This record gives sequence, C-alpha cells and structure tokens, in this order.
Amino acid sequence: MAGATQGPRWFAYARCMVDAGVLGARIASSAVAPLVKKLFVKDQPGAGLVSSPVRISALVSFGREKRSVTPKDVEKVAAELVRRALKTAGPGEQPVTAEEATAVTHALGHSLASLGTLTIEDYEAVGLGPEEFARTLRSHAAVISYGLSGDGELFYEQLLHTAALHILNFFTQRSTYIARQQTAQSRQLARLVRAVDVLLGRLPSQSAEDAGFEARYAEHINGRYGTLTIYGLDTGTSEWSLDTAYLSLEATRERDGQDGGLQIPAEQVLAQHDQVLLRGVAGSGKTTLVQWLAVTTASRTYDHGLTHLIGRVPFVLPMRRIVRPGTEFPIPGDLLKAVGCPVAGEQPAGWAERVLRAGRGVLLVDGIDEIAGDRRDAARRWLRELTRTFPGNLWLVTSRPSAVPERWLEAAAFHELTLSPMARDDVATFVRRWHRAARADEAEGMSLLQAVRTTSELNRLATNPLMCGMLCALHRDRRGFLPQDRKSLYEAALTMLLERRDRERELDHPDGLRIPYATQVQLLQKLAWWLIRNSRAEMDRSDALHIIGQAVPAVNLDGTAEDVYRSLLLRSGLLREPAEGRVDFLHRTFQDYLGSRLAVQELDFDLLVNHSRYDDWDDVILLAIAHARPKEAEQMLRRLVGQDSSRGKLLAAAGLRYVAEVEPSVRELVEEGVGSLIPPRSITEAEELGRAGGDLLLALLPGPENVDDRTAHHVVQAASHLGNEAALHFLTRFRKHPSQEVQTTLAACWPRFDRALYARDILAHLPQQRRVTVRGAADLRTLRALGGWEDIRVLGPYRVEELTELIVQERLVRLFLEAPHPVDGLAWLAVFPRLERVRVATEVSTYVAQQVPLRIELITPRSSPS
Repeated sequence: MAGATQGPRWFAYARCMVDAGVLGARIASSAVAPLVKKLFVKDQPGAGLVSSPVRISALVSFGREKRSVTPKDVEKVAAELVRRALKTAGPGEQPVTAEEATAVTHALGHSLASLGTLTIEDYEAVGLGPEEFARTLRSHAAVISYGLSGDGELFYEQLLHTAALHILNFFTQRSTYIARQQTAQSRQLARLVRAVDVLLGRLPSQSAEDAGFEARYAEHINGRYGTLTIYGLDTGTSEWSLDTAYLSLEATRERDGQDGGLQIPAEQVLAQHDQVLLRGVAGSGKTTLVQWLAVTTASRTYDHGLTHLIGRVPFVLPMRRIVRPGTEFPIPGDLLKAVGCPVAGEQPAGWAERVLRAGRGVLLVDGIDEIAGDRRDAARRWLRELTRTFPGNLWLVTSRPSAVPERWLEAAAFHELTLSPMARDDVATFVRRWHRAARADEAEGMSLLQAVRTTSELNRLATNPLMCGMLCALHRDRRGFLPQDRKSLYEAALTMLLERRDRERELDHPDGLRIPYATQVQLLQKLAWWLIRNSRAEMDRSDALHIIGQAVPAVNLDGTAEDVYRSLLLRSGLLREPAEGRVDFLHRTFQDYLGSRLAVQELDFDLLVNHSRYDDWDDVILLAIAHARPKEAEQMLRRLVGQDSSRGKLLAAAGLRYVAEVEPSVRELVEEGVGSLIPPRSITEAEELGRAGGDLLLALLPGPENVDDRTAHHVVQAASHLGNEAALHFLTRFRKHPSQEVQTTLAACWPRFDRALYARDILAHLPQQRRVTVRGAADLRTLRALGGWEDIRVLGPYRVEELTELIVQERLVRLFLEAPHPVDGLAWLAVFPRLERVRVATEVSTYVAQQVPLRIELITPRSSPS
C-alpha cells in the first residue's frame, strides 16, 4: 500500500536504507536500533488516531512529558554511536582524530536532543525521508558542526544520517503508526488528486503536434537554463548546475502605509500574485530566479509544492535580446524567435497564442533596466497590451531598482516586490555550494567563510550572490587567500562591476553611452568624497547632477550630465536611488574606498586626520593610507599616533598593515603607541578600549596562546564590548581557556551578542557551572536547545509556566530570580529535581521559603550581584 501510494519517495527511502551500509560510519542495524529506542518511550497499545496531532517531542524519553532518561543519557547515546563507528573502522581508516571525535559527539548529542523540540508528527517525519529529517534535526539544534574539519563534519553528518534513518524506521514499526500513516496516505493521495485536477483543468484538449512540440520545448528549457553562468571572475566564466547554484532568497512586499515589509520566498512570488514587478540590485539573483522558475515549470513534476506552475509553459524573455535597435516588440507567435530559441522553427502555427489564451503561460521578462530609457515606455505599453489581451497568465518582470519609477506597472495590475540581501545562513550555504560545484577543497570554503564572518569589510561585501561569487573566485584563484590588502580586494570588485560583467554578457550599452572604466571611477569617487565630507549617507539627485556636470567637460564624454548619471546609476551596480530624488552607494565600503582615493588626490590629509575621532571615518582613513605615497602615509601615521586619544594610536597601528613602505623610526613610534594600550592591564582599561576601539581592536588584540590568565581575562572583556559577529568569532578562541575568570566572563557576555549564534559558538563549549542570564522565553528556548543549563539568572518579569516548561528540569542546579514584582509561592520549584539553591531579588521580599525544602536567599535589588 505504501509503495503504491508514495511511489518514488518510498523508493528513495528504501534506497537510502541500502546506502546506509556504505557510509563512513558502518554500524550494523542491530547495534544502532537499541540505541535509538532509548531515546523514545515504550510503545502503548492502540491505533493512536486522535483528534489533535501527536508531536515527536511527546514521544521522546527525555522530554517534558516523559522523563525515563535525562539529557545526559542522550549524550551517552551519541558517544556510543561515535565509539561503535570508530570501532568498525579499520586500523588505518579512522575518519577523525580522538580529539575531534569528542567534538563530533558533542554536535551529535545536541542534534539528537533537538528531538524534544520538534512539533511535527512521526508520519510527517517519515514523509520527509532520512536526508531531509537529518537536516531538520541539524537545523533545530543550536549547535551545529561549525568548527569541525572537513572530515569531522562528514563523519558527523554520516552519523546523524544513520541515526535519522533508524529513528524513522523505529516510527514505522510502532503500533500507533500504521493507522495514522494510512490516514496520512489518504491525505497525500487527495493532494495528488487535486494536483491532477489542476493539471487537467489547465491543459486543454491538445493536438498531437502541440503536445509533441511542448515536450521538445521543455527539453530545450531544461538544457538551456539548467546551468548557471557566472560572469566577471578572474578565473573565467564558469557554469554549474542550477540545482546546486539556486539559493532561495527572500522578497519583500511593502506594507500599505506602514514601515517595513512582509517577506516571502522569492520563488513563491507568483503564488501570491499573477503579475509581479521584482526589483533587485546588480547581482542580487534576479536572473537566477528567472532560470529556476523556467526549469521548474518545464520539468513537469508535481512534487515541488508550487501548484500554480503545474501544466504551464515558460517563456524566458531577456529584454536585452528582445529589444534591438530598430526592431519592434514581438507578438506572441514571435517570442521564441526573438530570443533565438533553436526550436522556434518547429513551433506549430498559433501555438503560442493558444497557450496564452488558455492562461497557461509563465512569462519571465528579465532586465527592464537593460534596454534604453527611451524604449521603456514602449515596453510598458507592450506588457500592458499583452496582459489585457491574454489574461490569466503569470508574469514576472525584473529590473534594477532605479531603472523605472515606483508603481511603473501599477496600471497593468502588477504588484511590486524587492529582493532582500542575503542572510547570514544564505552566505554560508552559497559558499559551500560554490566550492562543491567548482570541485574545490571543502577546507577552502570553510576558510573563506571564517574570513567573511570575522572580517568586517568582507562581511559588508557578502550581501548578494554576485559579490559572494566574486569572493569565492578571488579566494580560490589565490589558492585560499584573499588579497591581504583591502585596496586590491576593492579594486578587483570594481573591475568586475564596472567593466567586465557587462562586456562578458555581451550587453550593448542601452543608452548608447560607453563610459571607460577609469572615467567611471573618477566620477564615482567625486560623488563618494562629497558624501563623506558632508557626513551624509545620501545626496539629492540635483547635487549628483551638479557634481557630474562640472566633471563632464574634463573627462571628454559625449553626453549630458543626465546621460552620464543615468548610465552610472543603471550599469555600475554601485549607485542606487533609495527614494525619489535621492541617490546613495549600494555598499558603504565602496563609498569609503572611492572617497579615500579622491581625498589623496586632493591632498586632504588634514581633513582626514582631524576626523579620526569619528568611527565612521576609520575605513576612509585606513584606505587613504593605502592609496597615499610613502611619505604622505608616514606623515599621517605620525600625526595619528601623536594624538591624545587612544583611537588615534589604534588607527595608526591598523594603518601599518596598509603601508607598502615605511621608515623604521615611524614603525617603532606606532608600535610604542599601541603598546601602551594593548594588551589592557586592568578591567577599566579593557572596558575603555572596547568602547573606543571599534572594529580596529580585534586585529590588534592577542590571542589566548601567549598571554597569562589575567591578560586573557582583560582581552575577553575588551572584545566582548564590540558585540558583533567578528568579536564573537574572536572570542571562540578563548572558549576552551582554563581560567575560571575567562569562562565566567564569556558566559556573562551572552546578552551583548546575537543569542542563538553566541549559544552555538560559545555557551555550548563552556562548563555548565557558569551563570547565564536570560531575559525572556526566547533565551530560555535557546538554552533548552543546548540541552539545558545548570546555573540560570532570570532577569526581569517572568511567568512560572514558561520557567517550568522551557528550563530543562533535570539540568537546573542554581536559579537566581530578579524581577520587580514577586510571584506568590515557591511550590512550583519542586519540579526541578536537582535544584540546590535559589536566590530571589524583588522590590518586596514576600516569598514563603518554607514551601520548598531548599536553601533560599531573599535579597533586595540593592544587594544583588551584577
């Protein structure tokens, strides 16, 4: 029955069951199954058909509902899995070292502990299949395999996959599973029937000629758009599978009359609206999304969940190919011919019109910005006429943000959305996929990812697929090392954005104005330096036109200031118009780079040094030192180190890395200056340094290897005040430090950082005896995902129900409650079996200590420790 109804999914599941035996972790099923059973309660008789879903978290033996084992037992299960896997390997085939095996055990234990947080039912888990279920366990755990070597991560993933395989098999063998699974199969069958109904309703009675052509056309779409080409990289153009390259990004739909917007997966935009204008900056993934939608539509599969694409026909319409000088916009019958489709000559007469008349078309109009401005009104009329003549089709039109005004297609009932920048996890996924597709060493990808997360300038650059691809290519081309100087890094990025990308895409300049690379740089740096000098994040469009207009006669361009401005706005990828009549730089880092170039050309060194006390001038000053001639750079360093403030000395020390040539006396002067600040000699100095140093500080602070315990404590204090991701990764170097003061400080710094990241990278590696402060339910959930914590301080108002539900009860040993108002009674504390000590700080001490046989201290906020 299962095989008949689920078909390929169950075949894939069976295949995975076979493939498990050839994993690196070759553990016999008879050895794994008993370990897996320990994670769950014993089966109970009965069909298990209930009116409300049964969550997996209700089945685990260490969860809130059932406690036959403790979270420590989960760790023992993970340790036993690792031990048996290592034992089965041959003497010369150990997948990891003994030290890394401990880290793998830790990561696997936290992944298995996340079973207690899953809200899906067991039959839903089986429906995911072992690979997807393993990914679910990994994503629900606050601690993942970050920091493991390539072999370590592979070993961890193999063990997690093996465990997932047997967990799902365990679910299928429970007596309560069968009846419920039959119900699930009925629902799945109903969904399949609905999909077929959609398909039958969408497909008209076709002639054999039409059906045969559509099949051949679908093969062409899959072959033509099933790979992604990356342009403008030093390693040359390269193609990789779209399945590997595609990354699901978010699209933002502005709320009417409200700040902010609603985010939806970009591939779902046509599920929300039939007609969408999607804006995105250069390299944000617009064309990749178009290709993915085309291939998904043409694939003729029905398991992608996008029912709005079932039975439809994609038309990929790059505007730069459709709109040629002196040509008219094509009618439906000429769409394939206009884009150079090789099967266009086989198209049956009237086929395209029949498809559109039936509402089966998915028309993907890519790159409105890539046609001349005087043709865009004609393009709008063309789109409006087609949508009115052939209603019911899906339309996606893409453009760079400033190419067309807001509500440009509103009269044609198009909804506007904007592609969002890549999130942190998106960057990590992209880097891993890029290196896998390029057949590069996995360790190179991890090295780059570490650099992106710890280096502020790289972090600011990695915001879209184009820039991430550039960083990957530069990193690999230089054998695992990005340019050591930021000047070279930005120069490579500018060359790609301003010159190579359009040339390699064979894109004619739509407005007929070709601006040489050097001229583009010269004009852009004038705009950048104006913004920096005036402490502005954006400028009026009229100011930009004025600056460009003054420069045009000197750069020998044929065109007005308006022509030049429009070309820079649309083709450079560096400028944008965030609002009507306003212009700014897409990346602040490029603004600083370009502005610093002009500052050096104009000899504005006094202006630079006089602004050294401002954080937002740090990058401008450092890059100016990089652009300056040796004597100019030395003079800047002397003036910076001679300032009374610590910032000047830190800037000078950071600037040494940017100077190609410097007199030994100047170097000695700078080193003496920073030596008076680093390492900090007291907690007070550490706090002052942390507040003043900014991103400059991390590159100057020593690591844990060559400092004593007291200095390590001060270094951690200083770095923790930054509170950003680069500081977090710096602090990971101290998480195994033996000093109790260091460990206590690391535990106390949690509130300054992103809670989930800090929990994963720092807290999970600290002794449980260190006190951690929580400020709400979200923090408690994060600690629960770690498997619980022994010493917790609850700061601020709380609800007893949240404490008893979200704190892992078997782990808690010490509890400190600090709230403005007390909660009557302490009887609820009895649910924590290991609790030894409670401290309570309130405005009015009214607790009844006798209710619980514990050591309880009632204190006031004035006497409570910080």
